[in-house]
Amino acid sequence: MNDINRLLIANRGEITVRIAKTAHRLGIETVGIYSHADRNALHADTVDTAIYLPGKTLSETYLNGEQIIQAAHDNGCDAIHPGYGFLAENSLFAQSVLDAELIWIGPTPEQIALLGDKMLAKKAAIDAGVPTVTSTKVQPGDKPPKFDMPVMVKAAAGGGGRGMRIVEKQSDLASAIESASREAESAFGDGRVFVEPYITQGRHIEVQIIGDAHGNVLHLGERECSIQRRNQKIFEEAPSCGISEDVRKLICDGAVALAKHVKYENAGTVEFLVNDKEEINFLEVNTRLQVEHPVTESITGLDLVELQIKVASGKKLSLEQKDIMFSGHAIEVRLVAENPSQNWMPSIGEIEKFKIGGGVRVDSGISEGSQVTTDFDSLIAKIISTGSDREQAIMKLARSLRSTQISGIETNLSMILSVLAEDDYRKANTPITYLQDHPEVLNGQEPRPHDFNALLIGAVFALEFSERLERKVATFAPSGWRNLRTQGQRQTWESSAGDYFVEYTIDKNNASVLLGPWPEPQEDGTLTEDKRTKFNVRILRQSETEQTIEINNRRQVINTTVVGETVHAQSKLGTATWTRKPRFIHRESEQFGAGPTSPLPGTVIAVNVSEGETVKEGDVLVVVEAMKMEHKIVATGPATVINIHFQPGDSVDTGDLLVSLQQDDNQ
Repeated sequence: MNDINRLLIANRGEITVRIAKTAHRLGIETVGIYSHADRNALHADTVDTAIYLPGKTLSETYLNGEQIIQAAHDNGCDAIHPGYGFLAENSLFAQSVLDAELIWIGPTPEQIALLGDKMLAKKAAIDAGVPTVTSTKVQPGDKPPKFDMPVMVKAAAGGGGRGMRIVEKQSDLASAIESASREAESAFGDGRVFVEPYITQGRHIEVQIIGDAHGNVLHLGERECSIQRRNQKIFEEAPSCGISEDVRKLICDGAVALAKHVKYENAGTVEFLVNDKEEINFLEVNTRLQVEHPVTESITGLDLVELQIKVASGKKLSLEQKDIMFSGHAIEVRLVAENPSQNWMPSIGEIEKFKIGGGVRVDSGISEGSQVTTDFDSLIAKIISTGSDREQAIMKLARSLRSTQISGIETNLSMILSVLAEDDYRKANTPITYLQDHPEVLNGQEPRPHDFNALLIGAVFALEFSERLERKVATFAPSGWRNLRTQGQRQTWESSAGDYFVEYTIDKNNASVLLGPWPEPQEDGTLTEDKRTKFNVRILRQSETEQTIEINNRRQVINTTVVGETVHAQSKLGTATWTRKPRFIHRESEQFGAGPTSPLPGTVIAVNVSEGETVKEGDVLVVVEAMKMEHKIVATGPATVINIHFQPGDSVDTGDLLVSLQQDDNQ
């Protein structure tokens, strides 16, 4: 038995904050690490002691195992918890921790090596009697064998959806193998890939396991993680509503059998693909704590990090399988800094406003003022809702998200709300093709019209109030072009849903607001019919951050953040961002781009064309990696390559011209 008194958390962001909370509750002191980019990060403030890791790259900081172990020794730590990602599934690092006479909170190095190799894990699963399908090792550059389509190309090492490709046509297989291998080599230092049948209309189901050093293994039920983008999860639920009790027993028993077969210790997740024909394919074992572990905690009442710490300390599991009770339903959504409607383009910048609605659990590593960069993945927060049943969990989550306000970056918040309201999702009809089958949800969901109008009116008066405060002399005058608040102010406001036209007058604390396109003069001098909607508004209370207004006798409290001409507005029923458009637009001479530019900062990892080459629409010109994702830059039409401005390994910034093209309109 080895007591843990001081714990080094070898990670960053929300998982470091999460682990620290449990450690502190158990009376364990925490030591964290941070890079220059994270010098003001929330996780550095959460731990008791934060140690700076000098260096600019991940290999010099969060992947620098030698430096991390030295920090643990220098600060009197007993143990290291790796969290997830980075070094969590690195068997060599785990062994180094043990060699340094520190406690490793995770599976043994041998188990990480065995199960971290998906091909070896597949063999172990077959030996343990776990249901699965066959797989075939392939080599990048070689002509791949013929397969029945569709298939999945998968990296032998690593996880997190990296190095995975779904291939529908044999003609696309070779390039998919090369792309998956390149991504796996970059992410895990291991470019080996294999091919296996792809179960269409399947569900991604995973089983949480925990084992101790005394031969005891338990499963803590299953989670469904089928709604994914780029093979990375967005929605996670427990339990799954899409499998039968027979399948549930098969996969849970199979997960325990595999764990016992390899004498598994600590927390892990056994992942499966299951379709409506109840065909089961074992996918992999994640030898670490999963991102989505909170949903299991929510329905079992167990703290998985606490179990990890106790098992690593040498203690026996105090529970038996019959003691594990499941109650209610839990849903976790991952709020990410990406724009779903723009092919999930990552968004970077400073978090100006960060407020999650009540009634839910929030696991996050960011706060207002945090910087979102391309150095790390795009996760902003995990939001977990628990109810007595799935419907209640959905309702609680939707209510929280409608009153959530995040500004400064783009997120998938509106898309999540759209999914929660969609019929197939409400019926739990959510195979892994859900997002492809429902592309409309990617455009997100605006608040209901009644609430949408209230948010707009709140934004209008927030900016009007802000601009009056800034005036040192004529504080009586409104914003805009009029001198009197009692004369109509005409403004155009822009949101993600388009332009909205506003005209308002204010007399003391009473206002009249017209929403809709204003009448336009015709050739004969008459005006078009005025079809605008009128709202009677009474301003009850105003501050720099809150507008309490009465709209047609309905009291509204609108929380507002004004940044220049932009207002972020939020109430208990929705959130929206508005920008007042200038009255006059100075039009510069049009500039025509000479070719595609980088959509965000990143690193060029592939150039697929050469100077003088002719390309056609859809051809991949350059591949840029950022936020752990590959972004393909394609030709928008027939052209000839004139110049290539960057080579693999070069860093690029947003707007950098990647390739100069001469358009060919005759092709």
